[in-house]
Amino acid sequence: MRLWVLGELRVLRDDLSPVGIRGPRVRSLLVLLALHADRPVTVDTLIDGLYGSRPPGDALNALHSQVSRLRRELRKADRRELVRSHAAGYRLAVDPQDVDAHRFERLSAHGRRELAAGDHGRAAELLREALALWSGPALAGLAATPFARAQAARLDELRLAALEDRVEADLALGRHRELVAELQQSVAEHPLRERPYGQLMRALHGCGRRADALAVFQDLRRALAEELGSDPSGDLRALHLTVLRDDAPPGPAPVPAAGTRTPLPAQLTNFVGRRDELERVGRLLGPPARGGGARLVTVVGPGGTGKTRLAIEAAGREAGATAFVDLSGTRDGAGLPHLVLNALGMREGALVPGGRQGQPPDVIERLTTALSGTSMLLVLDNCEHVIGEAAALVHRLLTSCSRVRVLATSREALGITGETLCPLPPLTLPPEGVTARRATEYPAVRLFADRTASVRPGFRVDEGNVAAVVRICRALDGLPLAIELAAARVRALPVDAVAARLDDRFRLLSRGSRTASPRHRTLRAVVGWSWDLLEEDERRLAMRLTVFAGAFTLEAAGAVCGLPDAETVELLAGLADKSLIEDTGGRYRMLGTVRAFCAERLTEAGEEERLLRRHAECFAGLARAAEPRLRGAEQLRWLSRLTEEHADLQAALRWAVRGDQELALGMIAALSSYWWLRGLRSDGASASVALLREIGAGPPAGLEEEYVLCVLNAAAGGAADETLRAHLARAERVMAEPFWPPRYPFLTVLWVMGTGLPRPLEVSGLLERSDPWSGALVRLGQGHMALFGGEVTEAGRQFERSLDEFRSQGDRWGTVLCLAELAMLAGWRGRPERSQALYDEALELAGQLGAVEDIADLLCRKGDGLVAVGEFGRARAAYEQAAGTARENGAPLRPAAVEWGLGEIARLGGDPREARLRYEAALGACATGWFAAEELRARVFVALGRIAEAERDPARAAEWHRRALDVTIGRNLAGAAEAVEALAGATLLTGDVARAAVQLGLGAGLRGVSRAHDPDVARIARQAVRLLGPDAYRAAHERGRTMDRRAALAFLGRAPG
Repeated sequence: MRLWVLGELRVLRDDLSPVGIRGPRVRSLLVLLALHADRPVTVDTLIDGLYGSRPPGDALNALHSQVSRLRRELRKADRRELVRSHAAGYRLAVDPQDVDAHRFERLSAHGRRELAAGDHGRAAELLREALALWSGPALAGLAATPFARAQAARLDELRLAALEDRVEADLALGRHRELVAELQQSVAEHPLRERPYGQLMRALHGCGRRADALAVFQDLRRALAEELGSDPSGDLRALHLTVLRDDAPPGPAPVPAAGTRTPLPAQLTNFVGRRDELERVGRLLGPPARGGGARLVTVVGPGGTGKTRLAIEAAGREAGATAFVDLSGTRDGAGLPHLVLNALGMREGALVPGGRQGQPPDVIERLTTALSGTSMLLVLDNCEHVIGEAAALVHRLLTSCSRVRVLATSREALGITGETLCPLPPLTLPPEGVTARRATEYPAVRLFADRTASVRPGFRVDEGNVAAVVRICRALDGLPLAIELAAARVRALPVDAVAARLDDRFRLLSRGSRTASPRHRTLRAVVGWSWDLLEEDERRLAMRLTVFAGAFTLEAAGAVCGLPDAETVELLAGLADKSLIEDTGGRYRMLGTVRAFCAERLTEAGEEERLLRRHAECFAGLARAAEPRLRGAEQLRWLSRLTEEHADLQAALRWAVRGDQELALGMIAALSSYWWLRGLRSDGASASVALLREIGAGPPAGLEEEYVLCVLNAAAGGAADETLRAHLARAERVMAEPFWPPRYPFLTVLWVMGTGLPRPLEVSGLLERSDPWSGALVRLGQGHMALFGGEVTEAGRQFERSLDEFRSQGDRWGTVLCLAELAMLAGWRGRPERSQALYDEALELAGQLGAVEDIADLLCRKGDGLVAVGEFGRARAAYEQAAGTARENGAPLRPAAVEWGLGEIARLGGDPREARLRYEAALGACATGWFAAEELRARVFVALGRIAEAERDPARAAEWHRRALDVTIGRNLAGAAEAVEALAGATLLTGDVARAAVQLGLGAGLRGVSRAHDPDVARIARQAVRLLGPDAYRAAHERGRTMDRRAALAFLGRAPG
């Protein structure tokens, strides 16, 4: 799919046929997601962008409604789910290069680089290609949408800049005459924009129209004076003088000639990544007409991010004079002016000697006198350790020397008026699990590959090493220096070995270049330099913050570190200013390398265990607060909150498993519903298994429910060992005691999922003692009891009532469960359109929840329904999407359901060999012991029996079907019905047609509804009718359908129980 937003919104399929997107809000949502193509956009950003300062009362539901509509519209273009749910919000799963705005920005940036490199022909070609993508004003028709105004203005400004760059390239190619008319129109449309005026003057001058060029300057001067009360810039005045004299353009202004300036350091390695930051620095230092005019630009960031290298590259692109001053070697701020003098090649002796009353000359005064009138870019590298003196010197130079500009690098801003910051974050990192080709699109990986190839010639990132390379880059936070140090170790160690040793990163990365400054030779020295610049209170907080595993809030930092809010605010701001932590908009994060260094200091201070306990207690409190709010209208907000804190919740739980088992039991109980709603069941399983090993024989007093939830979470992780089976037996004894209503209502859900429905309960009593959510859950359970008991009509009635109750409470997860069951019943009743619509509604809600495993399960069930009506293409797409959804989100999807579904497609499509392979794979993937897994296992037995039937082996077929009956007959009559109907096919092969007809009727009776439309049931029925005749078939079928339970069990050869 391709999208055009540079003009009226257009959406095209891959074959370039158009797709209509209806509704202004839906179109706006699509454009907003497209502008962030293939990147998650937070819910808050979407709501602000669509509704601005006046969101509707229930903005979250309004947004989800628009997302649902957009998904329906986009299915016209692509059957894949293009609007993907993400823990942070939503993502439009399209290649950014399939969106014209992204393609335009890439082409225009490439053209600008070629222009700067002097390849004017290639620059003009690229810029023309970029500009050709425009068909009208950016985001046309969306002006009333809050986000659109700023985005349209940004894109329009980029268009003007690209247009001016293209004109610049054409001027350099000598196309003066053909540019005149275009530039005349440009200055008419933008009467206060200087660059087109200058270009028009040059074009006219190049055509020999000197008088017209001078007139253009006068027009600009008059417009600026009347509208802004200002004069043309120095560059325009210099150009005017050139035209006036009929000269060539002036060269750079002369620089002080007394001695030799310190040149920019020559670089011995390739410059990798940082394209956007390099362009930003260049633009800021450029002329005002191109968005620049900054006289002080400070590149700020943590140690090892490449600030010095970026400054050198940016300064190297300057056409005028530059001087480089390295401040890292001085600890005496008073000596800074002398360093600048030396860098400029000005010996103090060359200045006017002496001073008033015999005092030595004022070095700064002499320096400013020498630089006044001189056009120069001064690079001041490594200002952080003399920040006050550096700020004072820069302020003096800028206020005294109007043509001097300063490019500074520092781990902390200089903090003076007129400073423009260019933050330098770590290099962009690939996600885990990417291919080698995709990984090398990321700067961090490209840097590692480049530096590794220099010590191990021939090295490249391939499918064999990409996982280790990505692990290295991610573990080192994308810090260029750390990546370079790691690459150097590949000379002696395989990439996998380097990745495996990063837990001890300071020892591993302890051998840098012998010629590097001491603070850059080892990773420890890089961080130690920043540590030494901190105040004592800042060090104390930095140490304590290392107990956080992820980003943290101000409130959490104060609670865990034991500081008042006011003090926490001040100290966090100081650490952020000094690049020790990163402010990510309401949350703070510490780079892993910085955390590892500061954690060592915490251990040395003897505070580690105390802080880890405070951290665990803080996040246990959050889990307790969230647990009841995950049932009802606040569900999405609290799911989002827990997702934000996921890393710290897991870290707190890991400590509690080791250090406070009762606290750990409480956390597991409180987090159970979160894990299952979000598709994080493996997190709960691993923690629960570890805790059960710690707590011994049974539950602590008063924590029985917490214990049972721990056991159930552990059992959900897979096959049970002897220890787990013993815990399950104890859990059964706990559950046999009266406990209703439970303190944790989700316990009931997990118990039923793990063990199956209980024997008939005193449901009316349960309903009387239930809160509304538990009451809705009990009704859902009543529906399942009716369903498994063959009472389909009653099941449907209970599912509908439960659905109404969950909806009235705003609980999406309960709603999803009910919709899924109603969708299945609709399919059984021969209403496939209704069934698919209900599945789609359930999928939409599950997407809002971010319930990845539920999404995968629903897609499989949707596929099952499509198989039943012969929609094999759509069914295959649903199964493959289920597998892809789980894989993309790191969810441990049990593949049995997918393999079974693909096997059904193969079997019904006439490929029994492929079907058998799929079924056998499904059987191998089925867990044992878990109720839902056993149900699926029975379906696989039936499928293998059908294969045997197709091979004309009735004994083998009957054996498989009876195995399915063994699993289902005592617990799920609907499952048993499927096995009995399948058994009819094997019976038919033996020649006992009447018995086969009875078995088909018995299947319909056990289930409570006939599935005559099912392809297998329909096939067997057609053969039986043909062999028996219609009347005899109907009589035999009716006999089976009306059998009572005792007669049915006797007929199937099973004793009633």
